[in-house]
Amino acid sequence: MNLGFRDFRARVFIRTIFLGISMSLFLYMVTRPNMLFAAILTGVIILLQLAEIFRFISQTNRKLTRFLESIKYSDFLSGFTADHKLGKSFKDLNIAFNEVLEAFRKARSEKEEHWQYLNTVVQQVRTGLLSFDDNGNIQLINANAKRFMGTASALKNIHELEQLNPKLYQAIRAAAPGKSELYKGSNDLYLTIQSSELRIRGADVKLITLQNIQPELQKQELEAWQNLTRVLRHEIMNSITPISSLTSTLREILDHDMVRKENHYELKDEGADDLREGLSTIENRSKGLIKFIDAYREYTSLPKPKLANVLLKDLIEHVAQLMKTELKKTNIRFEATCSSEYLTIQADVEMIEQVLINLLKNAIEALVETKNPTLQLIGRYDENSVKVEVIDNGAGIIKEAIEKIFVPFYTTKRTGSGIGLSLSRQIMQMHNGSISVESEPDVKTVFTLRF
Repeated sequence: MNLGFRDFRARVFIRTIFLGISMSLFLYMVTRPNMLFAAILTGVIILLQLAEIFRFISQTNRKLTRFLESIKYSDFLSGFTADHKLGKSFKDLNIAFNEVLEAFRKARSEKEEHWQYLNTVVQQVRTGLLSFDDNGNIQLINANAKRFMGTASALKNIHELEQLNPKLYQAIRAAAPGKSELYKGSNDLYLTIQSSELRIRGADVKLITLQNIQPELQKQELEAWQNLTRVLRHEIMNSITPISSLTSTLREILDHDMVRKENHYELKDEGADDLREGLSTIENRSKGLIKFIDAYREYTSLPKPKLANVLLKDLIEHVAQLMKTELKKTNIRFEATCSSEYLTIQADVEMIEQVLINLLKNAIEALVETKNPTLQLIGRYDENSVKVEVIDNGAGIIKEAIEKIFVPFYTTKRTGSGIGLSLSRQIMQMHNGSISVESEPDVKTVFTLRF
């Protein structure tokens, strides 16, 4: 195109030079009376030269205008003929225009192919995808999003969903960027709704993802029930089996050692002792079963937390004070710290204290046989959340048990109901938080509460 432009410039320059010469001759001839006819003829030539220059430049402008309009209106199908009538410059210009249009054609074709590919992927994914602008105009919606909304046709505006499914509409509007909302629909449909905001061509766009977690919930629910049933069966069988066995044994004692005499029965001393011991065992096992049932009732009837703004430093200091008496009985080196005086959490103080006291008591038991035992209670801010950590260097938890310690009634201790950690997890879930554990036996065990 550079060569064509130089050739075009040279042709315009030559035409301008000839026009200048012709105009000079015309002025010279006009001043000579005997050259009037020549002057008229030169004037005609000047007019023809002007017409030629105008035609030459207009032809270039028309081609350039048509080229720019082709780009403006995305008309990349039309081309420019490589004509020779106006010289090599126009031929090169036509070729350059055609090359540019061909590049645009390829770019648009690739863009359309890419769009078709992305659209196919978006429509095939199992997650519902939905995007709309500040005015609620929907820009993208896939098949799963429409299915979750309960409509077969594509919505044009998100506000149309308010009439179709008000509950889902409110959940979508309430979804804040970086957080998730849980939606429960008809037919046990559970969706997690997540939101993110984008800025495209100067406009704010909200992208919503709708994830169906019903299969995962059902799977987790089944596993939870299986674990709970297994533990319940184990505990109940541990109590019922000896009671059943002892009842049979006691009946045999009565049959063999009890003798009828006239209007009463007499029992041998040895049989009476066995009977007394058996009844005592039945009583103890029955009390154990009642205690277990009470623990189950406690686990399933937690009150709703009364949330309030709590200074983490004050909470940690109060828990440390409550544990002071028990820690004095041991040789444990205890440390309670908070990284900031201004860290606050939304919590029910009594419930969270119950969790921390339970974790500290477990740690104290784990440190009984540890040399140089240390126990730490630490509050800090990390990774966009407030954390409270209970750290000890006791016996720890083996890998096989870590996955089960939060299961209700599961315990690795000889005594205890096995609901302490499961209660702690339930309390943290009620606070929209979490509890986790990492342990390297005989080195370090860390229970972490995240708010």
